[in-house]
Amino acid sequence: MIITDIKTFLLKEWRTMLFVVVETDEGIIGVGESGLTSREYAVEGMVRDLNSLLIGQDPFRTEHHWQVMWRSGFHPSGQVLSSAIAAIDIALWDIKGKKLGVPLYELLGGKTREKVLTYCHIGGQSVEETLEAARQKVREGWRALRWEPSYREDMVMRGREAVDKAIAEFELLRRELGPEIELLFDIHTKLTPPETVRFCRSVEGCRPFFLEDALRSEYLEGYRRLRKQTIAPLAAGEQLASKWMMRPLIEEDLVDYIRVDVCIAGGLTEAKKIAALAETHMIDLAVHNPIGPVSTAACLHLNLSCPNVGIQELPKRPGEALDDLFATDQVWEEGFLRCLDKPGLGIEIDIQALSHYDFRHEHLPILRREDGSFTNW
Repeated sequence: MIITDIKTFLLKEWRTMLFVVVETDEGIIGVGESGLTSREYAVEGMVRDLNSLLIGQDPFRTEHHWQVMWRSGFHPSGQVLSSAIAAIDIALWDIKGKKLGVPLYELLGGKTREKVLTYCHIGGQSVEETLEAARQKVREGWRALRWEPSYREDMVMRGREAVDKAIAEFELLRRELGPEIELLFDIHTKLTPPETVRFCRSVEGCRPFFLEDALRSEYLEGYRRLRKQTIAPLAAGEQLASKWMMRPLIEEDLVDYIRVDVCIAGGLTEAKKIAALAETHMIDLAVHNPIGPVSTAACLHLNLSCPNVGIQELPKRPGEALDDLFATDQVWEEGFLRCLDKPGLGIEIDIQALSHYDFRHEHLPILRREDGSFTNW
């Protein structure tokens, strides 16, 4: 079996997405997904650059192809290259599973668990609205809830106001929902270091599952300082592209959960290595999974195969996103995600419909403080 073509598909549903389809001479196709939201044109161009390296090659040689794609340009690269590699790599693993007739997790070491705990996204303009959103999700069966600092409808980010509201939300949700519901908070790199420290220390008593992306990923020294200033569990890594970028967070024990994005950090080949490195430091995976059903499937199979797993992000349950394009064997029940053991990723795709899906490029929200300066989304 050889690779005959690699195609990219850009589309817009609840957010912009990029999918890759790898075709073979035996008619078996694999599907992958890129996670670099709002930079789809750049990833599409990178896939085009990588295409000629793989046409005519054996799709089973995933490790070899990963090395060639990452290193053949000579210059170490970042998130655009790693996201293109990720989409292709996931598709190649999908082909392997389909050819061998086994679910993908079998090729990654077999099951370490039957299902994976998941968390959803909530939020509200007021503390009371956030509580009601949380109660609704609990009624649906969710056991873990995540939200982030909010801004007003004018899109102005007010750090101190956002921190005050988030602290009040944490205290209210913990009091009203009880100890059984896990509470996760995504700071999303929005706050300044002093605001972050105040927030983290203020919610320690509310027993957060983790506080995510407390600082910008470029500022590693900030994580070293923050680690000494709070006992709250920390999570980071979703913006990072490789095991080399993840290494300081893991080896210096700066986080309790590593936020690998399989669709950005080089696909399943690289994610499995990051998971193994994290295991040596007793750090659990908390995969970043904010996009489409292919990402969800790849994350699920990774998590089913790894011993060190905490939780999986799941903003859309199976069938809630792109159900006109993808049919999956994923099953969500009472807060947990599992699969029905179909070959590969367990995904069937309507290529013809995918080819005609609408795409409109969108930038992520542009937020400014009251003085007009830019602040992270």
